[in-house]
Amino acid sequence: MTQSSPAFPMIRTGGVDGLLVSFGDKLSEPANRAALAFRAAVEAEGWEGVEETSSTLVSCFVRFDPLHLAHDVLRSKVDTLLKRRNWFDAALPEGRRFWRIPTVYGSDLAPQLAQAATAAGMSEAEAETSLSNARVRVQALGFSPGQPYLGELPEAWDIPRQSQLTDRVSKGALVVAIRQFVLFGVSAPTGWQHVGQTAINLFQPEADEPILLRPGDEVQFIATDAASLNNMRSDPNGGATYETLK
Repeated sequence: MTQSSPAFPMIRTGGVDGLLVSFGDKLSEPANRAALAFRAAVEAEGWEGVEETSSTLVSCFVRFDPLHLAHDVLRSKVDTLLKRRNWFDAALPEGRRFWRIPTVYGSDLAPQLAQAATAAGMSEAEAETSLSNARVRVQALGFSPGQPYLGELPEAWDIPRQSQLTDRVSKGALVVAIRQFVLFGVSAPTGWQHVGQTAINLFQPEADEPILLRPGDEVQFIATDAASLNNMRSDPNGGATYETLK
């Protein structure tokens, strides 16, 4: 007897004050697009009693006040909104930005470029070219304030995580595995491979917008040299620039 696959999108209860709307059980471009677009649509609805929305790689979470909005009422609203269109081919939210973030690849600043390149079947030079030319989307934020998961990279970068943790990578480290980048907002251990180093400060609590990158933003990690990167460290954005996407 075969077990049927779950149908997506799927609405599930997330505690007493939340609903989780999922568009897949694993990361894909359409599922991530749907999660981002649906969250923006919920925000645009402005439903009274909804207190917060957030998106993950493939889901949208809606937190509400159950004293002012009944669970079944919100579920009905969410279900109606889901049926309005095919969210898997929805336009991405407006206001997204395209960031260019200066990055040193390899050297002692990012010492695992060589082993990551080998895993991807490339030379170090080929790996740097591939990674620096890639234009990726912020698929979700997580783990620490403002820390983005970005993808998808070309298929060659479908490389596994390490079997052992790296004790610590530095703040601003760019790591790679499973066709994704993660850009570290803090110094922390990781099982991903450290291939690049930036000077960007992802979490700026005193700024009007404390979280620098937003889900849906696009990013290119432009190659630079260590001396230039060092000069950028006095800039909270680490030399990163952006333009608004139309």
